[in-house]
Amino acid sequence: MTALSHTLQFRVRYSEVDQMGTYYNSRPLEWFERGRVELVRSLGMSYREMEQRGILLPVREAYVRFLGRAEYDDLLRMTTTLTMPGRAQVRFDVTIDRADDGRPVCHGWTVHPVTDRSGRPIRPPRWL
Repeated sequence: MTALSHTLQFRVRYSEVDQMGTYYNSRPLEWFERGRVELVRSLGMSYREMEQRGILLPVREAYVRFLGRAEYDDLLRMTTTLTMPGRAQVRFDVTIDRADDGRPVCHGWTVHPVTDRSGRPIRPPRWL
């Protein structure tokens, strides 16, 4: 099984918090997307280029476990790890914590079949 990881830091934007002052519950899935895109970029190809080559990764499953608060302007650290649990699918495991003290914010995963433009399963490319 192949495993690749990428870590990035980002700040919680004002538009990402709710009336209670913490990140809104849909935000982690958006952050997970950012992690996937940047992991692929770290391999030398943009997500756009990958899709232009006919390699698509539609989301099949997504899971988020909420563990702690993150408020406007907090600096977060996100680690995204790519594994290949099958011949025609990939999984991205994500952990997000506070960059200043390491307290967990959330963790989760997404599973993606690897398909061509017609939606047919294909093997992941070697560079992935």
